[in-house]
Amino acid sequence: QVKLVESGGGLVQAGGSLRLSCAAPGRTYYTMAWFRQAPGKGREFVACITSSGSKSYFADSVKGRITFSRDMANNTVYLQLNTLKPEETAVYYCAVGRHFASQRTHYSSGNYDTWGQGTRVTVST
Repeated sequence: QVKLVESGGGLVQAGGSLRLSCAAPGRTYYTMAWFRQAPGKGREFVACITSSGSKSYFADSVKGRITFSRDMANNTVYLQLNTLKPEETAVYYCAVGRHFASQRTHYSSGNYDTWGQGTRVTVST
């Protein structure tokens, strides 16, 4: 099974920026997304970008603070999240999926079929 290659994360000060990348070899026609899971909480949608790179969807909590792009040649997505808050401490997961009935279905983790192992992000005060 194709694995997703995640990089970035680590310790970030509150108010700082987070940069993550995810490569999905062989998954050219797939939507790529980031989710996050804070300690003791469920997995939460952060952002996704369609296979063509023409559409992106973001969680309300990150709108205005996020830059999200896709390198079509390398099938890699790049996420930058600014003005981080301590409550955004979480394990961030990359995921890919192919079948989405509507915009709303992009927000559900159950519609993604392959997941990365996750990268931990700690936002310090």
